[in-house]
Amino acid sequence: DVAIKEFSKIEYSDRVLHSFRQEVFLMKRLRHPNVLLFMGAVTSPQHLCIVTEYLPCGNLYQLLRRNTAKLDWRRRALMAVDIAHGMNYLHRCKPQIVHRDLKSSNLLVDKNWNVKVGDFGLSRFKHSTYLTTKMGKGTPQWMAPEVIRNESSDEKSDVYSFGVVLWELATQKIPWDTLNTVQVIGAVGFMDRRLEIPKDVDKHWASLIESCWHSDPKCRPSFEELLENLKVLPRHYSVQ
Repeated sequence: DVAIKEFSKIEYSDRVLHSFRQEVFLMKRLRHPNVLLFMGAVTSPQHLCIVTEYLPCGNLYQLLRRNTAKLDWRRRALMAVDIAHGMNYLHRCKPQIVHRDLKSSNLLVDKNWNVKVGDFGLSRFKHSTYLTTKMGKGTPQWMAPEVIRNESSDEKSDVYSFGVVLWELATQKIPWDTLNTVQVIGAVGFMDRRLEIPKDVDKHWASLIESCWHSDPKCRPSFEELLENLKVLPRHYSVQ
């Protein structure tokens, strides 16, 4: 089975189409068990569509809402490791692939609970879903402060977003659910606020989350470094 995602129905210029096709060519070569398999695309002036493998279990955001009882700590730790593996692969690609929109709804889950990173690489072809297109692409609840402020950013903005996903796995809550989009932009981008980590969250988890949220992107760990710390987590929890 395949999944088809269609971009906004507007007329695309030759330059945009050429860039899209180049990126499609790169993405078709990607192969990793924790990256959603990209199978092809439709590229015409009226239509831009991407074709990927289809995972019937849906995305992590949905799963956290409906399967809270089944997600024991060991399962959540294994999911975190999967995501970090997929992101590390993308960041180590030549040329490097920065996701720019890493969030739980872009993480797909297969029937064996394995997590795959999806919806990557083509983020600059998407149209902004909030405020103005000048602020880049992404979702403010998961976005790094430097991205919200429209400053220069690199792969470390993905690390910040991963910290929010780790927070979701740890708390099984929706990030910033009491604030609207504009309030999130103000809180994270300009007041340097972070999500509250409950006291009952494992100290190791909490420490990893906080390291991902460092205000200085250079001080955030790489996904390679995160993997070293994450791999020990599943061993802390018994099989249930």
